[in-house]
Amino acid sequence: MSEIIKGKCEVTLQLKKLVEMVAKSNSTVLLRGETGCGKDVVARAIHESSKRNGELINVNCAAIPSELLESELFGHEKGAFTGADSKREGRFEASNNGTLFLDEIGDMPMALQAKLLRAIETRKIQRVGGRKEIDLNLRLICATHQDIEKKIDEGHFRADLFFRINVFPIEIPSLAERKDDIPILVNHILDDLKYNGSIIPQIDNTGIKALQEYVWPGNVRELKNVIERAVIIFPDKKINGKNIKENLLKINLPDISQEKEELWTMTSDLSPIQIEASSHSDSMPHPNHYKKWFDFLDKIDLRRHLSDVEFNLIEGALKKSNGSVTEASKCLKINRTTLIEKMKKYSIPKLGND
Repeated sequence: MSEIIKGKCEVTLQLKKLVEMVAKSNSTVLLRGETGCGKDVVARAIHESSKRNGELINVNCAAIPSELLESELFGHEKGAFTGADSKREGRFEASNNGTLFLDEIGDMPMALQAKLLRAIETRKIQRVGGRKEIDLNLRLICATHQDIEKKIDEGHFRADLFFRINVFPIEIPSLAERKDDIPILVNHILDDLKYNGSIIPQIDNTGIKALQEYVWPGNVRELKNVIERAVIIFPDKKINGKNIKENLLKINLPDISQEKEELWTMTSDLSPIQIEASSHSDSMPHPNHYKKWFDFLDKIDLRRHLSDVEFNLIEGALKKSNGSVTEASKCLKINRTTLIEKMKKYSIPKLGND
């Protein structure tokens, strides 16, 4: 498992502990986190760390048209619908004795949610057009980047299904929360690309620093894209912070004449730079760090970003204070009445009587 989830920072080690704990059971797991943060990697780590003999079967509920998803999950009998020329096994059956990973479950159609709920409760399924019940022995892992509770309130997700899949929830940290892991992740991505035949570049300390300063809205998936981009643009070259900002994050080709200068000197005869992840990580970003955002981004929605920060800090303070508005206001160093007004503004429910 430790080889699948890369990184050694505090939040990553905590994630590995949770994976190790839940892998020993057959309980349903709900992975929550931003798009691109590696929910599929965590699902694979849970499966590989378990004692299940079957396969890990992945289903992206958002990528399959709703009219085909039922047949894809449960299979179908011959003649069940137009075009069903033969019997077909679904993903549930394929994952028997293994693990079924339902990614983006928040996008599952309401009509199909009832059938999924019954399958989870009974561990039995029926193929589309079939009457026979098929017993299953599988481990279910679900994942979403959406606010499921909000979808329940809006009538787009069943509350009973949510409670069935939310047995062991795991929050996957964003790449912004684990920037000390970036050197390790970069080396891993480069090793994979080299193994597949690519001529890889060498990223120096200023390049790694630039990667750690970036905000990474696309998380690990975006980091992988940037590193693949580096292999295409700078094969067997040395990459510094300026290249990261000007050529890779914004996809601008370098000036060919610069290759004659020291900046683009071939470095294949040099020993690789060993980059150690910092053992220290600040608990909060310094306000000055935001000035660097425009090194990477052309536009920033200031109002939306500040609202997101305020919303998350309020929710975090309330969670720390077990729902006490009074204690949360002390954590945030604002008046209690001010906090109540902000909670109304963001539709954050008040828990408790204080």
